[in-house]
Amino acid sequence: MDFPPKKPPLVTYAFLLLFFIASFLLILAPSSSLNPLLFFPSTFQCNRLNSVESLHYSSGDELDFALEKAAMANKTVVIAVINKAYADQGVRDDTTMLDVFLSSFWLGEDTRKLLDHLLLVAVDQTAYDRCRFQRLNCFKLETEGVDFGGEKLYMSEEFIKMMWKRTLFLLEVLKRGYSFIFTDTDVMWLRDPFSKLSKDETEDLQISTDHFNGNPWSQSNPINTGFYFVRSNNRTIALFDKWYSMKNITAGQKEQDVLFHLIRGGIFRQLNLKVRFLNTLFFSGFCQKSSDFRQVSTVHANCCRTIVAKINDLRATLGDWKRFRKSTNASEIFWWTDHVGCKRSWKH
Repeated sequence: MDFPPKKPPLVTYAFLLLFFIASFLLILAPSSSLNPLLFFPSTFQCNRLNSVESLHYSSGDELDFALEKAAMANKTVVIAVINKAYADQGVRDDTTMLDVFLSSFWLGEDTRKLLDHLLLVAVDQTAYDRCRFQRLNCFKLETEGVDFGGEKLYMSEEFIKMMWKRTLFLLEVLKRGYSFIFTDTDVMWLRDPFSKLSKDETEDLQISTDHFNGNPWSQSNPINTGFYFVRSNNRTIALFDKWYSMKNITAGQKEQDVLFHLIRGGIFRQLNLKVRFLNTLFFSGFCQKSSDFRQVSTVHANCCRTIVAKINDLRATLGDWKRFRKSTNASEIFWWTDHVGCKRSWKH
């Protein structure tokens, strides 16, 4: 006896209907703005992206990924190193050095676009978390159990260790074929510095000075390693290699002093390096202020000892800059506010 075939239960029809609807919507609306499966809060999407990036890091080289993401088309990046003291806002603080640094990109002329090419290198977890919170390009530099989180007073033992760690990292960047501007976070970017840097590709290194003696080729210019542009090639890699190799035989000296002594010893000539020393008219600092608001690109809080003093005086610098930008009088003369906090920082 034949029996009529059993009809599938209604649940089966319902499931098939939902499946076809979902498939149709996925094909019709693949973007997150229309896809009904992606109607989640933006915070959820960010967390999801972060986990994907972490998987990418674990299966490849994190530094290569970070550099490639931040680099310009010509493999040039802007690099700054941060720690907790520069990035974390305490209960009693109303800002941080990192915040002031980033503000300068916002207030500067033609500088906002450069944030896309800024790679912040964090030497502790707090600084890294702060960087990620700001949605910037971030890289966590492993420091092998050394605590680089607190404020490192100028020329303290911890300060010197952190400077050498930075030099080793930058050597690795050069070895990977990336040219870069290195900038301290106490440097205010008021204009795009690339417009004032030499375009001559035969120049290997362009480095800032505390006091400019008027000759861009004079090796007696007192250098400052808080801001410089270096092209990646065999000559600059050899320079940084030699520079870092001096770490253990120059105890108590910061890397800037060691490089200065190498310069006096003829390292540039030995390695056939072409080096330009930057004019403080364009690349200014507290040691020697630029005399022309219409020319200055950067202002560095050098000749200053503490973070608090730097922050206060740099905020005054940004205030001066804003007044200049607001002025409609082309002939008006502007002066920088005196760096009172930094001058006092040496008395404590």
